[in-house]
Amino acid sequence: MIRLLSLKAFSDSQKKITAILGPTNTGKTHIALERMLAHHSGMIGFPLRLLARENYDRMVKAKGEKKVALITGEEKIIPPQAQWFSCTVEAMPLDQPVEFMAIDEIQLCADPDRGYVFTDRLLHARGFSETLFLGAETIKPFLKRLIPHIHIETRPRLSTLSYTAHNKLSRLPKRSAIVAFSVAELYGIAELIRRRKGGCAIVMGRLSPRTRNAQVGMYQAGEVDYLVATDAIGMGLNMDISHVAFSNIIKFDGTKIRPLIPAEMGQIAGRAGRGMKDGTFGLTGTCPPVSAENVTAIETHLFPPSDHIFWRNHQLDFSSPPALLKSLSQTPPPGYGLILGNHGSDMRVLATLIKEGPPLASITSRGLTQLLWESCQIPDFRKLGEDSHARLCLQVFHFLQNKGHIPAEWLRSHIHALNTTTGDIDTLMGRLTSTRIYAYIAARKGWVKNALHWQEKTREIEDTLSDALHERLTARFVDKRASVLLRTLDADSPPLAAITPKGDVLVEEQRIGKMCGFILKTDQELNAEGRQLMLKAARKALHQEIPYRVNKLLQEDDAAFSLSSPTSTILWHDAPVAMLQKGHDWLHPQLTLLESEYLSSHHRTLIHQRLTLFLHTHIRTGLSVLFSALEATQGKPALRGLTHSLYEHGGWLHKSQAVIPPFFNKRAIKKQLHALGIRIGCHYIFYPKLFSPESQSLRLMLLGLWHSFSPLPTFSPTQSSLHLPEYHQKNAQTIRPLLTVLGWIPAGDYMIRGDKVEDLLSHILYRSTTQRQRMINLKDIASRLAIPLAKTPLVLQSLGCKLILPPPLAPHDYGPIAPVFLRMPKAYSAPKKIPPHASSSKHPYAKKERKIPPTQSANRQGSEKPSQEKPPQSGPPIHSSGKRKKTPFAEKLLQLQKHFSH
Repeated sequence: MIRLLSLKAFSDSQKKITAILGPTNTGKTHIALERMLAHHSGMIGFPLRLLARENYDRMVKAKGEKKVALITGEEKIIPPQAQWFSCTVEAMPLDQPVEFMAIDEIQLCADPDRGYVFTDRLLHARGFSETLFLGAETIKPFLKRLIPHIHIETRPRLSTLSYTAHNKLSRLPKRSAIVAFSVAELYGIAELIRRRKGGCAIVMGRLSPRTRNAQVGMYQAGEVDYLVATDAIGMGLNMDISHVAFSNIIKFDGTKIRPLIPAEMGQIAGRAGRGMKDGTFGLTGTCPPVSAENVTAIETHLFPPSDHIFWRNHQLDFSSPPALLKSLSQTPPPGYGLILGNHGSDMRVLATLIKEGPPLASITSRGLTQLLWESCQIPDFRKLGEDSHARLCLQVFHFLQNKGHIPAEWLRSHIHALNTTTGDIDTLMGRLTSTRIYAYIAARKGWVKNALHWQEKTREIEDTLSDALHERLTARFVDKRASVLLRTLDADSPPLAAITPKGDVLVEEQRIGKMCGFILKTDQELNAEGRQLMLKAARKALHQEIPYRVNKLLQEDDAAFSLSSPTSTILWHDAPVAMLQKGHDWLHPQLTLLESEYLSSHHRTLIHQRLTLFLHTHIRTGLSVLFSALEATQGKPALRGLTHSLYEHGGWLHKSQAVIPPFFNKRAIKKQLHALGIRIGCHYIFYPKLFSPESQSLRLMLLGLWHSFSPLPTFSPTQSSLHLPEYHQKNAQTIRPLLTVLGWIPAGDYMIRGDKVEDLLSHILYRSTTQRQRMINLKDIASRLAIPLAKTPLVLQSLGCKLILPPPLAPHDYGPIAPVFLRMPKAYSAPKKIPPHASSSKHPYAKKERKIPPTQSANRQGSEKPSQEKPPQSGPPIHSSGKRKKTPFAEKLLQLQKHFSH
């Protein structure tokens, strides 16, 4: 092996080999592409598929599609006349003779996972005219040691990189990149940036080139001002980044958790600054401090050189799988600083398959062993574990061994399962990594039939998944509305703002809120800074819109306005514009406009006058019976007192609150009151029209304001009864006194509308006096009050009615239980006594005294006992002979509840 290295060094002395070393932002890649395209043919290897694709596009622009090839593990575009090749380092076809050969990021020879690949290219990749290595100065000692005749050029950084103090995430400057080392940390930072700064772009190693380019393009276009990335940002990502902030300096490298070395930090921090523009780097979040020595090393780009690089034998023994594994494990030659690195995925899969059993270990054919090795080299993009990936590689090997190719049905079934865009971000990334595996299989020469079809199919699925992933990332981590506002507000020209006919406020075609009346309501909760930015952006549009809206309101008919009873607000096209408060009486509430910073004092005066006119008109229309009765009795002193009392008490008055002259019972006076819409009931005097749904809603709001009830209860004005226990205790305490003022009568656990109660009492009185029915079945009454039959007795008892309970059945009696009956108190049916002053014949409404026979007069003057009336009975006898035991009324009521519960 030492002799071979010596021979290689001797042959290198006959060729031009150059290394261009230096930190980031030195233009190394640009120089390499210019030199390569100056030759008749050339090949350059990049550490990432993304960089290979990016530079392939640059080469195509310069030389055309027919002369440029792209070779990566998953993608191969090789025109027949290709002269220049853009490749990943692993996929470089070293058997292709070219004049120029270049390897980018050659310092990755010191990477424990991929270092052996770069070391192999350092030792064996040569152009027959010129060879160029690009990288950091840390690899310089090994270049001189392994290639003694190499010419090394050192290029300085084009801009200055300096360290800044620790900053909070919310205070990071624009055009910043925040670096995280785990997916969970990356998502958390991105979510915080979205809430505080409007959004960010995402860059991590698992993204496909198409998704990564879309995210980078979004950042480069200025749609977002922040980038959240893993350490993948350190490899050839040329972006307009001004500041790099480390959220952590500890990472898991696949084997162990370790701190970043200064050279790694310098590679990442060096992405700040582009061209001649200076850049800065610092810390953020919970990142531990960095030592002063490391800060100085990063700023001056002076890092300790690598003390070793990683190597793996490339002269493999294909006599058998165990011999192949042994040759892969061969130790490097001493004296050159070469060591064995971590075993690659291909080597681990081979060891796993050999351990599984004799069939593979007993292979002695060089062709089968080489085929097995090619199957083991399928990249493990999914990272699901060695066993899962080993089974896939073994299945591919068996297909190639037995059939000579991979069946199209097998490939179709696996690819078809990936062709869906449903799922979250992690699900889509999992499908993308699986698609890359099948793209690699389809790109291997001779593995599948109709390879071009399968390559196009996998590329199509990858593009579809990449676009869907970009949309998911953008939807989750970018608030387009906030990012547009932040971008336009910092611009010199004012943003374009407008208000749609529906009231949507648009700034740069982004909806930021909606105008409700004269108030701008933003669409989501924002901090104070975000709300001020929105108001600032919309001020121009609102400055032109507010006068137009004021003029429109002043010219509107009353139909455009309405009252909201629960909130006591005036609505203009369903948008609140004013609030009602307690006034000098209940029919004249005070009107106050809602606060709006866009209304001038002159506008507020005009709006107040228009809304006051609507309010007074609406009250007089909704309660017209009150005002018309008051105006109709101005010249009638006998009726004016009653109408005025009803006016002051909300149209509902108990008889005890008003002085009712006896002549009010005369038919002529009642006719006049009826013409005014007034009804004198058994207990109350009221306007029946005020119990309509519209009048009840209006009175509820006005009386609630006047009596300072807050909040107002919510119930349907069409209800006849209200079950108070269904309300919360606090609401029940509020609703009972308010409904009493409104004209509802408390009865047990219920509140009954007053007009329904008076209708019921009048009905009972009519049947007991006119139809001679002094007892009424409760079933006829429950429906009138809209309450359950079981609750009816207690409600009627609260209203002053007497109940007649059925006697219990005797032990040996059978038959249905007799119903409960209602007896109207005699007070309701007895004629009213005429006062002495009204008995005079001179009084116009006095009744003539009727002569009573002496026998009847004597009977009236004597003591009389209430007649023992029995309820009518139906059906079989309900009791046998015997005396009935008297029970207290409470016990009877308890029996009654049990009776109805059954």
